[in-house]
Amino acid sequence: MDEMVVLLIPLLGTTLGAAMVFFMKDNINAKIEKTLLGFAAGVMIAASVWSLLIPAIDMSKEQGRIAWLPAAVGFMLGILFLLFIDSIVPHLHLDSDKPEGVKSKFSKTTMMMFAVTIHNIPEGMAVGITYAGAIMGHSKLSFTAAVALSIGIAIQNFPEGAIISMPLKGQGMSKMRAFKCGFLSGVVEPIGAFITILLTSKIIVILPYLLAFAAGAMIYVVMEELIPESQSGEHTNIGTIGAAIGFVLMMVLDVALG
Repeated sequence: MDEMVVLLIPLLGTTLGAAMVFFMKDNINAKIEKTLLGFAAGVMIAASVWSLLIPAIDMSKEQGRIAWLPAAVGFMLGILFLLFIDSIVPHLHLDSDKPEGVKSKFSKTTMMMFAVTIHNIPEGMAVGITYAGAIMGHSKLSFTAAVALSIGIAIQNFPEGAIISMPLKGQGMSKMRAFKCGFLSGVVEPIGAFITILLTSKIIVILPYLLAFAAGAMIYVVMEELIPESQSGEHTNIGTIGAAIGFVLMMVLDVALG
């Protein structure tokens, strides 16, 4: 499979999800939305552990380092990086009317787009770093592992694309414009993945740190956005079940294909 195809798989998931705006008349049912948010959280948690943190620890052992150190340091740096981005970029979550980040005069739609972009940054990094490791021939990162991670993220991007485009249509935006917003929210992933590949190939020695960094950034999104949104209001057990299904699916993909 060509490199660019692997990097574009997650964007395909977002695009197909955003396209649901053309086929669904009403907004997504609240219970279904909670299930999908929980599912996305489960996929990202499993990807962080099996596709990123475990390979980072194994690499450190092979390099004769303290096994847990690069994983711990990289993970916390990823958390802090997303915390920093979250605090300075003006953005607005779909279920909120109160903007976060620095004050700005951006429109509500623009700030919603920024929120999703922040969310997608670590996913693109994760795919890029995993693929870069495979290119360099590292024993703990294979091409099939990169493909498995891309497929897993694409699967959880499908409902996210719909969760973005459907509410925008519900607020009066045209179907085409809502679809474009959903599509554009996922463009950052292949761009981020490609940039990460370029940087990682130049600095092989810090690959374990970068893997853990991506894991930390993904977990930040899970804890800051996905879990709170899936557990708000009634029927929180639905979000929990969705998370369990997403976790198992991503774990199976990584173990079976990695």
